[in-house]
Amino acid sequence: MTDLPSRPHPLRDSVQDVEASHRLPDTPQTRSPSYRLAFADDDFLMKQELRPVRLQLELLKPQMALDSAEIRSTVVLFGGARIPSPEKVAETRKAGLVALAPYYEEARKFAAEVTRRSLQTYGHDWVICTGGGPGVMEAGNRGAAEAGGRSIGLNIMLPHEQVPNPWVTPEFSFNFHYFAIRKMHFLMRAAAICIFPGGFGTMDEMFEALTLMQTGRMRRVPFLLFGQAYWQKVINWEALVDAGTINAQDLDLFRFVETADEAVAVLFAGQESFPG
Repeated sequence: MTDLPSRPHPLRDSVQDVEASHRLPDTPQTRSPSYRLAFADDDFLMKQELRPVRLQLELLKPQMALDSAEIRSTVVLFGGARIPSPEKVAETRKAGLVALAPYYEEARKFAAEVTRRSLQTYGHDWVICTGGGPGVMEAGNRGAAEAGGRSIGLNIMLPHEQVPNPWVTPEFSFNFHYFAIRKMHFLMRAAAICIFPGGFGTMDEMFEALTLMQTGRMRRVPFLLFGQAYWQKVINWEALVDAGTINAQDLDLFRFVETADEAVAVLFAGQESFPG
């Protein structure tokens, strides 16, 4: 059977109609909000009743962009936005953050090494993915860029101004309104999850991912917590087991590591590179 030749879609597309709408005669009817094309009407799209549509759009936009770039898997880095880079340690006033500053360099080194492995798959697997902001997130994107690779930043609109760090690959710099959809994108392609010291946001992301794996809603992937002393100080893991609120084997969902070298050894044990 002979394949039919490809042809342009026979129906007029939406872009053409939006352009044409700007050239309409100026009349009371054409000026009326009711006459705007629904998909080109920001006031309409922002209505409360359109929330399901906005949720779908936030899911689709990054999904389509990453699919188009053939990003198959990611290594997700979570961690404190307040952990300072080496350039900012001197101006950091909180001793606790100064003590955690070495994790910036570990995240940077780790991301660089993972990215070098990713480049062996032409950048389709093990792509670094962060929240796109400062601190550990910046370190992850920075390490990936310094290794010559691409990385993803999933930013979120917050009451205080937050912009993407300058190391995120621009075409993979996404912005979200809905935390829930952003969290889905963190985990949809995750081949490994790495948690550095952080606060409420880091813990939120950590426990959500652990819960999904514990309940079987997500397949188990390597789950590394950097900084055993920190995590055992802020969370009494054994108390959860003693209380019976988790099973002892649930603690096997994650493991502690201290350095980038140790984490890389865990992720790539027994293999020289990740098979594409």
